[in-house]
Amino acid sequence: MRRPRQQIAITPDIILRAYSIGLFPMAETAEDEALFWVDPEDRGVFDLTAIAVSKSLAKTIRSDRFEVVADRDFDSVIAGCSAPAPGRDNTWINARIRSLFGDMFAMGHVHTIEAYENDTLVGGLYGLHIGAAFFGESMFHRATDASKVCLVHLAARLIDGGFTLLDTQFITPHLASLGAMEIPKTVYRARLAAAIEREATFHPFGQRAGIDGTTALAIVRNAKA
Repeated sequence: MRRPRQQIAITPDIILRAYSIGLFPMAETAEDEALFWVDPEDRGVFDLTAIAVSKSLAKTIRSDRFEVVADRDFDSVIAGCSAPAPGRDNTWINARIRSLFGDMFAMGHVHTIEAYENDTLVGGLYGLHIGAAFFGESMFHRATDASKVCLVHLAARLIDGGFTLLDTQFITPHLASLGAMEIPKTVYRARLAAAIEREATFHPFGQRAGIDGTTALAIVRNAKA
């Protein structure tokens, strides 16, 4: 059964209002021009005080094999997130989503975390920021552990910046391995309502600046204390 198609013109303001009440848009495929609103009964989230980092991942993070920065190249990140990957021949990121989120990136509502190896983008993620809530949209990697490293750096940034909610929309095995969990819609909406009323900064380390892996790992681990 196909989902009902969205005919109303969607603007960045409508997107922001939708996220503030728990909705988010998707497309059936990259080629489909229509969008539909999603409101899952169970929502994927991370507890920022309980990010799971394995010993091998911690070693990779501390090695600074990847240069990790923020908000440098949104277009390349969303292109990487929407590209075919093993086990995923198509994507829900269509041209309208790329355009809308590009506009919101320019407005300062959307952010990226990017991993570079020898000056080449090898992994990244992007998401939306409202108040003290960060809504993770998608991630990709072209080098082993690059997206996981980005997620840990994101968590460190959110913890240091005063965020209280990291939304992942749905749970995947990849996210579950890092500690993501599902909570009921009612619980999620209560947490969301509280988070969007708070203030937080996505740039506690400076505009576009990153931090070294040892510092990022320490921030994440200290949050558990």
